[in-house]
Amino acid sequence: MKMQASTLNDDYDNPLITIEEDEEAREEDLWFLPGPLEEEPDDLPPGPRAEPPDTAVIEDWAKAEGVHAARLARVAGRLGALDDRLLRGPEGWRQRLALIEAADLSWFAGDRVSSDRLALWISMRLSGAQDDPNALARVGWAVRRLTGGPGPKADLAGFLDRRDPKNIKNSAERFEDRAGGWLDVMTAATDLHLITRACMGFHLWSLAGLGQHGDQIEAAVTASRIAASDGNGAVFAPLAMGGAGGLRVSGLPTERLALWLDGMNSAILTAMRTLDDIEAWTGRAENVMAQLSGRTPVALRRVFAEWPLVSAPMAEATTGASRAAVQRNLSWMEARGLIHEVTGQGRFRMWRIDN
Repeated sequence: MKMQASTLNDDYDNPLITIEEDEEAREEDLWFLPGPLEEEPDDLPPGPRAEPPDTAVIEDWAKAEGVHAARLARVAGRLGALDDRLLRGPEGWRQRLALIEAADLSWFAGDRVSSDRLALWISMRLSGAQDDPNALARVGWAVRRLTGGPGPKADLAGFLDRRDPKNIKNSAERFEDRAGGWLDVMTAATDLHLITRACMGFHLWSLAGLGQHGDQIEAAVTASRIAASDGNGAVFAPLAMGGAGGLRVSGLPTERLALWLDGMNSAILTAMRTLDDIEAWTGRAENVMAQLSGRTPVALRRVFAEWPLVSAPMAEATTGASRAAVQRNLSWMEARGLIHEVTGQGRFRMWRIDN
């Protein structure tokens, strides 16, 4: 039988072809396949970058909270002391602090509603020709939200008195969706302290599309309610009484939280001093007015404890006393050094307590 020639390589002088070389040779024969990605030039324009999730910012604020842990503890302690004092004090103290805070917030936001104008608007809906009705409405809303009612956590749109119109287009962005996105981030930040969470919410307000009206009062009032939401006496945490430095929107979360804590600390101290003055004046007024009979003197003391400035028509409306009784008691209190007139005019006079 004739043997067939062997197909094997019998030349021992040539090295054997390795498996790797054999595979490379076969890959080179596949000329119709594209080359490796790294060898091709990248001529495509850069596409949009993936946005971080809304809750990614919480980590930055958690780091800021860790940096300022000691300062945060001091401010939280002072807020707790204010809460306890308001819990044991008369109801009128909360209103007085709310009026002062709302007036100071209006100056921060550019509305510049003075405390006397605000008192007249809240008590009697009186305004002058020079007053901006929209500004008064905004500050009046702030007073109502700072004195009580449900907080922003359950229904932010209801808290802000802002609702989507019924005939809104399907393609339009709904306010309730933006408010819901903001609330989702706040809910996800439950591990943060309430004061830190309030600061974060204030600075995320515009980014969430909630500040399209340019109204910083809404953001500040919402944050102040969140910061005090665990309290029983203080409805809100003061932010603007000692100046609005804590509401500045510049810098990284660490810098913003530091400013926030300093501003809140100053505002709380201002609120405590205000309550000290009111408490001292009330005790002195009770001693001086002990000789007076009737319900008008007692009602007037309560009015001056609740309102920063009081006019005769305002006192008449809030106490239910006659104009003559109010005027007589105001003159008596002014003569005894309990109150002093601040307008310096014959008409539309207003008084404040004299410490």
